[in-house]
Amino acid sequence: MNGDRVSDKRTVSNSSEDYGIHLSIPDSPLKTPSEIFENFAGKVAHAELADVNIAFQSHITDNEEDFSDDASITSTSHKDHCHIGLDMCETTIQDMKWMRRANWQNNPSARLGRSASVDLPEQLEEKVQFMRLSIEGERDDPHHFIGVGDVELLDASTLLVQSLQLRHKYTEMGQQRLNTTTKRHLAGDYGPKRNDPSLKANNKPVQHNGNTLPYNLDYGKLRSPAEGNEGGNEYSDIYEPFNCAVPDDLNYVIRLNQGIFTVYKSELHEQKGEPLYRLNSNLKSFIKDYNVVLALAAHGPVKTFCFKRLCYLESKFNLHILLNEQNETAAQKAVPHRDFYNVRKVDTHIHCSSCFNQKHLLRFIKKKLKKHPDEVVHQTADGTLMTLQEVFDSLNLNAYDLSTDSLDVHADKNTFHRFDKFNQKYNPLGKSMLRDIFLKTNNYIKGKYFAELIKEVASDLEESKYQNTEPRLSIYGNCRGEWDRLADWAVNHHVVSPNIRFLIQIPRLYDVYKAKSMVDTFEEIIANVFLPILETSINPSTHPNLHKFLNMVVGFDSVDDESKADLSMFNSESPTPDHWTSAKNPPYSYYLYFMYANIALVNMVRKDRGLNIFSFRPHSGEAGSINHLVSAFLLSEGINHGLLLRKAPALQYLFYLSQIPVAMSPLSNNSLFLDYHRNPLPVFFNRGIPVSLSTDDPMQFHYTKEPLMEEYSIASQVWKMTPCDMCELAMNSVVSSGFEKTVKEHWLGKNFEREGPSGNDIRQSNVPNIRIAFRHETLCDELTMVCGTARAARSRQTSADCSFSSQ
Repeated sequence: MNGDRVSDKRTVSNSSEDYGIHLSIPDSPLKTPSEIFENFAGKVAHAELADVNIAFQSHITDNEEDFSDDASITSTSHKDHCHIGLDMCETTIQDMKWMRRANWQNNPSARLGRSASVDLPEQLEEKVQFMRLSIEGERDDPHHFIGVGDVELLDASTLLVQSLQLRHKYTEMGQQRLNTTTKRHLAGDYGPKRNDPSLKANNKPVQHNGNTLPYNLDYGKLRSPAEGNEGGNEYSDIYEPFNCAVPDDLNYVIRLNQGIFTVYKSELHEQKGEPLYRLNSNLKSFIKDYNVVLALAAHGPVKTFCFKRLCYLESKFNLHILLNEQNETAAQKAVPHRDFYNVRKVDTHIHCSSCFNQKHLLRFIKKKLKKHPDEVVHQTADGTLMTLQEVFDSLNLNAYDLSTDSLDVHADKNTFHRFDKFNQKYNPLGKSMLRDIFLKTNNYIKGKYFAELIKEVASDLEESKYQNTEPRLSIYGNCRGEWDRLADWAVNHHVVSPNIRFLIQIPRLYDVYKAKSMVDTFEEIIANVFLPILETSINPSTHPNLHKFLNMVVGFDSVDDESKADLSMFNSESPTPDHWTSAKNPPYSYYLYFMYANIALVNMVRKDRGLNIFSFRPHSGEAGSINHLVSAFLLSEGINHGLLLRKAPALQYLFYLSQIPVAMSPLSNNSLFLDYHRNPLPVFFNRGIPVSLSTDDPMQFHYTKEPLMEEYSIASQVWKMTPCDMCELAMNSVVSSGFEKTVKEHWLGKNFEREGPSGNDIRQSNVPNIRIAFRHETLCDELTMVCGTARAARSRQTSADCSFSSQ
């Protein structure tokens, strides 16, 4: 506040120097908060002032009679009252005069501030103008307004910071993205950070063999801005990730030890025990850290504290919307051209074998059956070759008989809590042979039909321009040649689109392969999955097509039915992968740790070579135990689903403080695990967790050719989301996606990695700075409270220890 405040009288003067006013709501017939807010809003609009603090006081002794521009209003309240302040940002006299000239009340563009139509110097964009919410108390006790006692606050903050530091350790070790605001507060730098140009400012392209690689990728023809485009605002349509340089062989030595790879510069260095790349972690150390976070998630006082904070965050957001929704809407309306339809959106969770709707698949099958009936498409177990017509003849079907009903790939009420029946929906007409022909990359026709289907989906995305996707392709880990076959499929069929990046999903199916004698130990699966990538990263000539294909891969996913109980215990007695010979499947957390560890090792090698690195974004919290979320919190960059966070307030609060992206699929959940109206997405969104909407399996859950828009449409209608909410969800999807930094700069603005409003360009994201500032300042307040309290506790403990030792 600019006004002079007398602590015991709560008096704010409105002098000509500060243009400040303090409005206290007197006793009146207005009973409900909404009525009070509505009454207040009119008074603020009449006052035309930019610095306002409203106090809802429990005891008021004076009644105010005048709310005019020049009023100096004073009220006296009970000594121990707390009040909620709605504090608009500080402005200079020149800013106030400009707003009056611009007709603040009636001109929507004026409410945006001068940055609505012209770019302001950064020093003039220090604070966004909106109604701010704050909690203040008159007592000396700084914890009085938090709602818990000193001991509970200290204990909770200490445990929360310890968990955040553990996540920080694993995130940096794995080369995963970490929220810069969280990282800064863990280092002791508290409060909002505005216009900091140092955040990830190292945008210099990587040099390799004399060639400039744009942002760590060998995209030889990707240019931004497009050549010949005078405006410089559009990308070139040329996107050729397969036209890349092939680095030289480094002749490194690769060794697999207890399920984790190690890389040596030479055999001599191996003999000396001097690894070039090695993960400074092992299974036992991870289990120790895992147990720390697991204990926090079950700690009663911490759960209570986190639940209260989450409720506060949700209520604060609702009050923010009540006070600022009109200004947010006005800010969006003042932006030319941009609206929800033409902001970029990324479907960050979708499976490639079902990324089209059922009608699309039916149309494709009919087209092939009519135009290419004599094409040989299948080979039986006894070696017999079958044409497409013969395949359908064996099923007693023709093109006319086919319909979406007979195709039977759409989920229905029978799939609810029945993951086995859901998996059967991947078989068109209930026949695995048709799945092999149309939905597999490794078949007799070498995935030709599947590639054509994916390219048709890509064509639809390119036509829509603003929708993008990250489909999952499977690597099972049951044999060594999978990667080469997948890469050959992608390169030979040229499955490329500027709107698509791939993730690799690893199904948790060790027990199935063990039962079929396809593997002997769990370590064989690890070797089959990660050794080809390491070999390619060190010597690309060993797998030339895989080297090209990996330019389009942005991350890894771990998938399977989470509702299946872990039959094996996850503790310090768990055997290492080379000794895991049991027929039982390893626990979920066991899978995640060894995937994370080897992804981290691969990232170390590729980062030093100037190659793209991979994120880890597993399915977690869809069903089963909340223990899954503990592992995902420590090891992953983001997760898919996350439904079980609603049952774990401590973990949910940690996800908020860490700003871990959560890709949620309400329509998928509605058919499998949770009714739509019970989905926690709107609650997570209100509380500030960076959630995004995704489709999961359009073939099973959607009807239109734009399944992602279907998700947004239904969410908007059911949960009454505003255009600002929808654009924020879309922005979250872009930020959390694996698309390259260059692309994100084009979609969101060149400063998108900066904290707070300085990183937002409303002309690109269509998200008002008001919303961004609210989210950023709220997160900073929470982190300052938690990290600051923990830091103070450590300082006091250190002082006490020093005092004791000196005595």
